[in-house]
Amino acid sequence: MVPRFLLRVRPRGPALGLGAACRRLSAASGPSQYLQLSIVPTMHYQDSLPRLPIPKLEDTLRRYLLAQKPLLDDEQFRKTEQICRHFERGSGKELHEQLVAQDKKNKHTSYISGPWFDMYLASRDSIVLNFNPFIAFNPDPKPEYNDQLTRATNLTVSAVRFMKTLRASLLEPEVFHLNPAKSDTATFKRLIRFVPSFLSWYGAYLVNAYPLDMSQYFRLFNSTRIPKPGRDELFIDEQTRHLLVLRKGHFYVFDVLDRDGNIVPASEIKAHLKAILEDRSPAPEYSLAYLTSENRDVWAKLRGQLVSEGNGEVLRKVDSAVFCLCLDDFPIRDRAHLFHTMLHSDGANRWFDKSFNLVLAQDGCAAVHFEHSWGDGVAVLRFFNEIFKDSTQCPALSPQSPPAAAADPAALQKLSFKLSDALKAAVSKAKRQFEETTGSLTVECAQFERGGKEFLKRQRLSPDAVIQLAFQMAFLRQYGQTVATYESCSTAAFKHGRTETVRPASVFTKRCSEAFVWEPSRHSAGELQQLMAKCSKHHSQLTKEAAMGQGFDRHLFALRNLAASRGVPLPELYLDPAYGVMNHNILSTSTLSSPAVSMGGFGPVVPDGFGIAYSVHDTGIGYCISSYPGRNPREFLRCLDKSLHDMCDALEGKPIKGSSG
Repeated sequence: MVPRFLLRVRPRGPALGLGAACRRLSAASGPSQYLQLSIVPTMHYQDSLPRLPIPKLEDTLRRYLLAQKPLLDDEQFRKTEQICRHFERGSGKELHEQLVAQDKKNKHTSYISGPWFDMYLASRDSIVLNFNPFIAFNPDPKPEYNDQLTRATNLTVSAVRFMKTLRASLLEPEVFHLNPAKSDTATFKRLIRFVPSFLSWYGAYLVNAYPLDMSQYFRLFNSTRIPKPGRDELFIDEQTRHLLVLRKGHFYVFDVLDRDGNIVPASEIKAHLKAILEDRSPAPEYSLAYLTSENRDVWAKLRGQLVSEGNGEVLRKVDSAVFCLCLDDFPIRDRAHLFHTMLHSDGANRWFDKSFNLVLAQDGCAAVHFEHSWGDGVAVLRFFNEIFKDSTQCPALSPQSPPAAAADPAALQKLSFKLSDALKAAVSKAKRQFEETTGSLTVECAQFERGGKEFLKRQRLSPDAVIQLAFQMAFLRQYGQTVATYESCSTAAFKHGRTETVRPASVFTKRCSEAFVWEPSRHSAGELQQLMAKCSKHHSQLTKEAAMGQGFDRHLFALRNLAASRGVPLPELYLDPAYGVMNHNILSTSTLSSPAVSMGGFGPVVPDGFGIAYSVHDTGIGYCISSYPGRNPREFLRCLDKSLHDMCDALEGKPIKGSSG
């Protein structure tokens, strides 16, 4: 299992605020075909994006040792330090030179892209809980629009609008604006569109704007992960026009594009969804969806049986659908129920292999659940933000809009599968395994309201650094130790960049955590503030390095992958127990921030770990903690709350109450 999820993403400014006004066609013509009409082509900057740098080997090993320092005792650290010296002079040097030479021959991509795809696609673990995350939408600001049928229709139309806008190259390029007053303007866009693509990135750079890689976006639609023995494949078919809808374990398809490629009227989409919601058929005894939660080799074999028994054409319709819309028959009770529902639910009403499932509960609570091999949070969050904005500000229809009276019932097709007794037994086995695994997952969600982004910035502290420090304090308070911690950071500023790791556990966080947890009475508030400031400064430096491709995790991963691909013995560095400790990420964390996002979530990446999804708001901090038996997320939340209150007390010059929480 590997760390993953939403990464540190700074969405472009116009996604939820400014941007193109709603463009309406007449009611008879149906919805507008496009979200935006960008004068700068969507992929205008792609050819000129800078390439992801390969760090110097000595820098990678220096950073690696710095991250190992708080995790090892003195004797272990000396041994690992010696192993690193040998690696730098010997096999590591050779592998690094080979990696650099290979990278120079593949200037169309990044050194990490291929190995990262392989890492995901070659894993034989179930993708449920281990890989797939979710992002949940905030409710529509207009309460009546949260009706399940209305919201499902509007989100579907907005998603198809996004797809058409992307494919027509009318979607605004993804750009991180450091000075929006200069770069995010109509004047700049009118000028930059005339700069040739092979130079356009440099034009943006001159006004402090940084275009991001958009190579993953095309896999959002008509895309599915196909199980294969040994290594899965990513399938895409942009020619198909139908939507896949799941409800109560039943599969339905209908076209959302007509033969000319135009979006069908929203009233027709609503009519089809209404018919699906009114289908009184009982849930099937054997829901095929459970098979997508299986071990990938097992699923590959079973899929082969499905095809050989006459289900090939039906599976093709599932695989090639624009996306999968899941309609659930129950409302959401609370945030923990939302987390479980959007991360895994009961398994019968999701096709986990699809690039994404758009899920709507009976009360209109909605989320995007996505398969992770094809891409990262940058593409998903942009899509998420855009369809939230479009569906709430420019909805295709209102709750009072009637479904099309003349909608052709034959246009809605209910899929059926031919299942032999052996396949039925396989579905039953997959269901039992799914229920056992997901039933062991515990989730706790909470909100800290005493201080958020505004308060922390007034203290000249990085909000992300403070919450990461709080995670370190909480674990130390609960378990008495510092452990390997993972925070994902996007490298989308580079061509075919994926992610890099920020390692929040440091000698600074360890020293600060011990002061707060074990000996607060020995330190004044001013001394504790200084310790926090050092943590913030160090964390900000690590984050900057990671975003610029100067972490150590991906470099060491690529060197190991290269050694394995060439059949050479694995260097001692990778056999060192310390390397295993570093990559056993007990605290796997990820954050995102957007006005569209209610919450996000994912499972722990190791059996004895915590999965921590969090967001820092202007006035508070929200977080959801997941774990398996052996860890207590409720106690972790209590320790986390105590740690955050202690830090707020210190920042306000107050004494710290208690020493153990």
